Amino acid sequence: MFSFFKNNNNAGSKKKPSFKNINLSLEKSADYQHTFYLNPFTGVKFCLHFFTTLIDGKILQEDVLPYVLSKGFNDLDDLKKIVPIVDIQISEDEAVIEQKLLNGYTMVTMDHSHRKFAFIATKNEMGRKVSQPEVEFSVVGPKEAFVESLSDNLNLLRKRVPVKELTVEEMSVGTITHTRIALLYLDGLADEANVNTVRQRLDAIDFDQIMDSSFIEQLISDNTLSPFPLLLDSERPDRVASVLIEGKIAILVDGSPHALIGPTTLVEFFNAYEDYFLNFIVASFFRLVRVFSVAFSILITPIYVAALTYHYELIPKDLMATLVTSRQEIPLPPILEALFLELTIELLREAGARLPTKVGQTIGIVGGIVIGTASVEAGLTSNVLLILVALAALASFTTPVYRMGNTIRILRFPFLLFAQIWGLLGIVFCFCFLLGHLMNLTSLGRPFLEPLYPPRLTDLKDALIRFPFFKQPDRPSFLRTNKSTRFNPSEGKKKLDIDE
Repeated sequence: MFSFFKNNNNAGSKKKPSFKNINLSLEKSADYQHTFYLNPFTGVKFCLHFFTTLIDGKILQEDVLPYVLSKGFNDLDDLKKIVPIVDIQISEDEAVIEQKLLNGYTMVTMDHSHRKFAFIATKNEMGRKVSQPEVEFSVVGPKEAFVESLSDNLNLLRKRVPVKELTVEEMSVGTITHTRIALLYLDGLADEANVNTVRQRLDAIDFDQIMDSSFIEQLISDNTLSPFPLLLDSERPDRVASVLIEGKIAILVDGSPHALIGPTTLVEFFNAYEDYFLNFIVASFFRLVRVFSVAFSILITPIYVAALTYHYELIPKDLMATLVTSRQEIPLPPILEALFLELTIELLREAGARLPTKVGQTIGIVGGIVIGTASVEAGLTSNVLLILVALAALASFTTPVYRMGNTIRILRFPFLLFAQIWGLLGIVFCFCFLLGHLMNLTSLGRPFLEPLYPPRLTDLKDALIRFPFFKQPDRPSFLRTNKSTRFNPSEGKKKLDIDE
């Protein structure tokens, strides 16, 4: 519409578009209709305006037309009494006409009342039903995931947090898309500074389109130049409900099946929500396995390149004989050999992700076997490095959050280059740069490396390992919540016998 691209600097000097001009502009669209009717009881002539592609024709035919034609009315305000629809709005502001019509409302106008408009909610709600999580799937626990409907997602959260303190602030973002966004927090629990930070950043967004929550994450992130995600995204309503009760903030975007959570920390990206459904010993073991897997995925190939290029003396003699045998016919230096295999793995990943599901699985399995075997037999790579790269790729899949998994994939390449230039010293240098970058990162102004830096002993109870629930009476300290205690520690330890 013409009003979308209006120059903001001259907005004050131009007159607002009249209803006649708006109607002429909307008539250019084939799916826009306006139909005149005559009320047989009062003789009042009225007109219905709507987009056929946005409204539910069944609601219009069964819940609107029979009542406005079978009952007399003289004013638009009477529609609230005769039409059995709750959402009926009366307005004299011509500026809201486009917004309401494009949001699925049916507008009613009357000949003798050109300055007054009635909007009846007849939106056609289309979308998929609530299904199982696809990215954060868990064997144990609830099997519901967010969908693209904001109303449905709010319902899933209200059902899990049935308290009046759960506050939902709605706003519209995007100069063209006007995407609905909901800011959620527990009033009286979440730190007001965190809430104000998110609210101000959302209000400051000046972008034409918001199609997904990932747009919001990139626009309000503390450091948009960092490869690390600084807001945690989740498709699980149970996880979002849990962090809201901790005192965090959630952002839901209409049209996106993922919620954004903040402030967050680095260790949260390696903790699966399924950990809370398992025994604390089992959950802690799995968390340590994930941390080891990430370190292995990043460092194993650079260590191979550094050892074979600069540090032969560090390799045991028996292992050295195996490496020499595997590389005796390889014409490429270790760095090119490693880059060839790493890029091949990335190509297979991208091909498997972009192709249809069944074809993608075939490409990933068959392609990996064929290319790996062929490269070893052709003498382009050694079988030892092939095993290490395959294990590193497998280890990277243990990261529960997809966006952090992508970051881990990228980090291997700087470490490889530093290993080729300075060997193990280069790996140490690269690790120092990475650590310095992580120490400078913040999530909504809170330290990203917490509770490791700055150290918070109480928050370590649910970081790399998970303590039993009765050992976690306090909420995370870095959130600065208004109520830091979850429950009375002495009451949490009581276990009454059956005869008590």
